[in-house]
Amino acid sequence: MAKPVRGLRFQPAGGSRAAQIPVGKKQRLTVERLANDGRGIAFLEGRTWFVAGALAGEEVEARVLGAHGKVVEARAERVFSASDLRRPAPCAHAGRCGGCSVQHLPHDEQLALKQRMLAEQLSRVAGVVPEEWAAPLSGPEFGYRRRARVAVRWDAKVKKLEVGFRAAGSQDIVAIDECPVLVQPLQPIMSRLPAMLQRLSKPQALGHVELFSGSAIAVLLRHMAPLSEADLAILQAFCEFHEAQLWLHGEGEPQPADPSQALGYRLEPWNLQLAYRPGDFVQVNAGVNEAMVAQALAWLAPEADERVLDLFCGLGNFALPLAQNVREVVAVEGVATMVARAAENAASNNLYNTRFFQADLSQPLSDAEWAGEGFSAVLLDPPRDGAFEVVRKLASLGAKRLVYVSCNPATLARDTAELVKQGYRLKRAGILDMFPQTAHVEAMALFEAN
Repeated sequence: MAKPVRGLRFQPAGGSRAAQIPVGKKQRLTVERLANDGRGIAFLEGRTWFVAGALAGEEVEARVLGAHGKVVEARAERVFSASDLRRPAPCAHAGRCGGCSVQHLPHDEQLALKQRMLAEQLSRVAGVVPEEWAAPLSGPEFGYRRRARVAVRWDAKVKKLEVGFRAAGSQDIVAIDECPVLVQPLQPIMSRLPAMLQRLSKPQALGHVELFSGSAIAVLLRHMAPLSEADLAILQAFCEFHEAQLWLHGEGEPQPADPSQALGYRLEPWNLQLAYRPGDFVQVNAGVNEAMVAQALAWLAPEADERVLDLFCGLGNFALPLAQNVREVVAVEGVATMVARAAENAASNNLYNTRFFQADLSQPLSDAEWAGEGFSAVLLDPPRDGAFEVVRKLASLGAKRLVYVSCNPATLARDTAELVKQGYRLKRAGILDMFPQTAHVEAMALFEAN
């Protein structure tokens, strides 16, 4: 790389370089269409603008959040000419809180946007269309979120504790007094949480707060210094008032203030109880999670004498319902503590036809001890990075059916292309509306061997 020349400035060979657009600048724009993430796309003077909160066909005033090259990221702050699709944002914090980016779209239009996003990725990246599109799997558009992480930060300059959710496009914290997407049991806790935290003696030592509603309600506080007895008393009184468990996360793993208390969630259709600890992965939308598990089992259609592989098994969300229907389930997860918790969940539900293993599933499966005997069917639910190394070897396991649950259409499409190479065809696909009011897309795909 050439060293920079200091002290002299040269014009690029193609002429003068366009001036960078400053953050905060306001610009009037006409939005032409929607991007896959729900932002409006506008074009002006050779630049492409991605405008949060804008819809196709609208004329808006947008404030610049950042610019790089010919791409400008902005947020709509005023709508001069509104789309017929626009609805009033249901949340008072819309446009400032970064949590719900498409709540100005009716719910059916949100579903259509997510469906287009999935179809476009599968077509463009994998070059395939499913033989059948499944109807969107959806539930209530509000009051669905059973887990939330609340940001907490001490502002030393103004000596103020900030409590809320991260702002759109920045690390600022938006004070939140209510959140329409939280489940009802967490609403009063959310509204009273800031005042309680401000009473603690060392606000500068506080980290985030995690809220969870399952078989019990739990409030976890992350703290970077020991808590005083007085502070512990305040926290205990707050949790007792809200009939919630108190969990503390200092050094090491999160721990309950009362070790005798149990925390978890139910999979009611299968009469299963799964233990959970703050920090574990859990689907935040309980209703859609149950519908997702039911659909996965229906698509996979496991038979009683089959051996089934569950990859990225987590706490056993899929493995335990599967175990009620097949001869054996082999479940694999990358996080050792989750493997132990999943095994305990199987035992506590009297499911002894399950085996759990810890493995790095970003690596090839060739040496895995659990992969040797083969499987009739496979279910996988990977993180956003997908499961490229895993899908490269799935055909060698002998599975005739594969259900892939995805939280990222881009990596699902990439892995679909590899599965097609392995001799599978995309039989069915559809979206899972796990996060209404956001552009986040979850999907399920069924593959069958040719």
